Amino acid sequence: MDINHLQDISKDLQKAFLLLKTKNDVFNFLRDLLTEEEIVELSQRLDIAQRLKRWEIYKKIENETWASSTTIARVAKFLNGEFWGYRKALK
Repeated sequence: MDINHLQDISKDLQKAFLLLKTKNDVFNFLRDLLTEEEIVELSQRLDIAQRLKRWEIYKKIENETWASSTTIARVAKFLNGEFWGYRKALK
């Protein structure tokens, strides 16, 4: 999907996140928006990004998070990609 199209169709979602003021507000929104499995998956990806930023090796991450090597590689790709979303979130 074209990045401009993706950004355009998600503009209301982006605005909704910006309106949330507390961790509880964010959690409640995530709980309404996503399934429990999706919340776990997104949380796992953020954990993987934190571990990669600390230079942990893939095998250790895979063993401790139960994530597939494909998921770890995907997170690594975006962690070092052009948008820097993970890097900003991890500051």
